[in-house]
Amino acid sequence: MAPKSKTQIRAEFIAARTLFGVIGSIPRGLAASTTTLVSRIGYRVLGRLRRIAERNLEIALPGTSPEQRLAIVKGTFENLGRMLADTSKFGSYSRDDLAKLVHFDFTLEQIAEHERIRAEGRGAILLSPHLGNWEMLVFAYSAAHGPISYLARPLDNPLIEELTLKNRTRFGNRPINKSNSVSEAVKVLRHGGLLGVLADVNAHPKEGVFVPFFGIPACTSAGPALLAMRTNALIVPIACVWDQAAGHYRVIQGSVIEPALSGNREADILRTTAAFTSEVEKLVREYPEQWLWIHKRWKTRPPGEKELY
Repeated sequence: MAPKSKTQIRAEFIAARTLFGVIGSIPRGLAASTTTLVSRIGYRVLGRLRRIAERNLEIALPGTSPEQRLAIVKGTFENLGRMLADTSKFGSYSRDDLAKLVHFDFTLEQIAEHERIRAEGRGAILLSPHLGNWEMLVFAYSAAHGPISYLARPLDNPLIEELTLKNRTRFGNRPINKSNSVSEAVKVLRHGGLLGVLADVNAHPKEGVFVPFFGIPACTSAGPALLAMRTNALIVPIACVWDQAAGHYRVIQGSVIEPALSGNREADILRTTAAFTSEVEKLVREYPEQWLWIHKRWKTRPPGEKELY
């Protein structure tokens, strides 16, 4: 892709800053209503993304009715609208605002497990799917429990990247460039730190392994497994989902995963990746209307298998 011109970069930045500024300046309820309306329009206009979501649901949840799939796809678009409303307000949310908006629903057993991990000085990979509001997860976690490092690929517009980075790091979070991350990520985990990772999208065969996801082999990033194995860090599946009835977000957690360390590197990568992918699937099954169904999750196929899209 050709690099963007200065004019294009500036124009995109002005548009983004204006959008975030307008949405961020109005009350959250009105902002959420406005962006949800926009997302519903997007559902009707963005036919290609809608068809990808419908095909994904045929693959993953073949037993659902057309009406159920329709509701899930609409929910996916509305979830993105809600995300836009809240990320636009990151610059103004206080710790008190976030405490009211985001509830950490950890069980007593999970809290005890967190304390044990800290006492042992072990690092932990907070592994989230693109479920609910993954941006809010990292942001609210830093405000409530302290800053974390997170893997992210910088945006291709440096001005917009600077704008989003300023908001994401308000409470001390630190980004690590995903393209050149191994040494920094290892350092964080070996010092008992927390590393935020998104690991539920289609991976290139050179970067991933095939593990079951909704019963279908899915090429999944081996990065979290490799990092956990190299540093003896734990993998904590986690998500920040919207609770419509309660009117706030809930941070929920799956089962903590110990990295496989049998000495057989390939087998350990496969076992660890399959374990965290299974936990991701459980979270998505619980809140299917809040997952990012609009990407081709099963695009990469094992050798000899036919295309699914």
